[in-house]
Amino acid sequence: MTVAHDRLAAALADRYRIERELGQGGMATVYLAHDLRHERKVAIKVLKPELAAVLGAERFVVEIKTTAALQHPHILPLFDSGEAEGFLYYVMPFVDGETLRAKLDRETQLGIEESVKIATDVADALQYAHEHGVIHRDIKPENILLANGRPMVADFGIALAVSAAAGGRMTETGLSLGTPHYMSPEQATAEKEITARSDVYSLGAVLYEMLSGDPPHTGASAQQIIMKIITEQPAPVTTLRKSVPANVAAAVSMALEKLPADRFENAKSFGQALRDPGFRRATEASTTGRAMSRRDPWRVGLGALAVLAMAVAAWLGTHRGTAKVQQSRFALALPPGQELAAPGGSRIDFAPDGRSFVYTGAGVGGEQLWLRRMNSLDAVRIAGSEGATSPVFSPDGSEIAFVTLSPFGLKTVSVTGGQLHSIGVENASGGGLTWASNGYIYFDAGSGLARVRPDGSGYAMVMPLDTA
Repeated sequence: MTVAHDRLAAALADRYRIERELGQGGMATVYLAHDLRHERKVAIKVLKPELAAVLGAERFVVEIKTTAALQHPHILPLFDSGEAEGFLYYVMPFVDGETLRAKLDRETQLGIEESVKIATDVADALQYAHEHGVIHRDIKPENILLANGRPMVADFGIALAVSAAAGGRMTETGLSLGTPHYMSPEQATAEKEITARSDVYSLGAVLYEMLSGDPPHTGASAQQIIMKIITEQPAPVTTLRKSVPANVAAAVSMALEKLPADRFENAKSFGQALRDPGFRRATEASTTGRAMSRRDPWRVGLGALAVLAMAVAAWLGTHRGTAKVQQSRFALALPPGQELAAPGGSRIDFAPDGRSFVYTGAGVGGEQLWLRRMNSLDAVRIAGSEGATSPVFSPDGSEIAFVTLSPFGLKTVSVTGGQLHSIGVENASGGGLTWASNGYIYFDAGSGLARVRPDGSGYAMVMPLDTA
């Protein structure tokens, strides 16, 4: 047993007998305990010490009371909460089952009927809570328990209680609220006002994973995932699983809209759409025309670049009309002397019109950018791009932004070369960047995800790195 375990057991000895640790999450450690007064098993969640130190017992207990009043068949109730010897804790029933995360880890994809049933039950729970003024803020497979096949949402409102109790000081804890894969765009950009539509987005992301086997956005780090949530549209779920009914696919698509106003008005409407075989989106045709691509990894071997290219990145705002995106697969061989280099970061990007691509290749004394047009067999060097990596096209395709590694910096250059501009950002790392249709360049700033306009104005840290 650990010292913390022994201290907790002693602090709660008059009410609970701590039996063993069940697991740990981002904000708390979970213990199996025996409720001495009511003779029942319970799960006790104890907040991490660094978080408890910032919150303070009195404020936390006041805020958490609102969640204790929630009574719904698909909401795990809150039995008790309080402070004991510096520990902040809350007590819930012990569910002898498994989390949705455990089930997904084992099965990867769930049956369509089962997936929809879980999502609609959770939507009912969300609707009830929203009507009582409580937003979950952290819907994810780990917080959905399955008891005899019946989903129960755990930690309902805990994230809200923690956030409210901490006020504006959450960053002092080094912990973050929400899980990157299921964060809504407004959570990812740290918006102050989070509405019920944020929970709708998160539930849509969970359903997407149940159907496809993966969350809507994946990446090697939390920063990469957050960048994709902000700037990229997930592939339609039917491209990953053709058997998904049209109404379910349409409902998932609407739930995952980046603008809250474009999503379902409430969780009830989302659940109704999942149950209605006739549901279709009013903008379905135009949405198809604006669908964004997913770029598969690029593999290089013996001077050849094997490319599995999806449709051009339409989210950059250059799509015209409602023409359907076509998937193309082809191989590109790069001639000797024009091979792809690997200086770090991302190395290739396709132009918005799909007629060319830029990549990092060999240069004089290092790497520089090369531009290869689809109707040409050779690439050309882009003057002024020496030391570049992680190139991305501007939304109109006229410029390219890139990172320099030694020293770190962020620059732009025209496609024709020569017109080099330094943005004046010194904390850009080699983790990649995206030039979004809103005019901002989003980039890995080392300590988090940041954004800046091409002229150097509007710099802001969008999402600090979770040091935990």
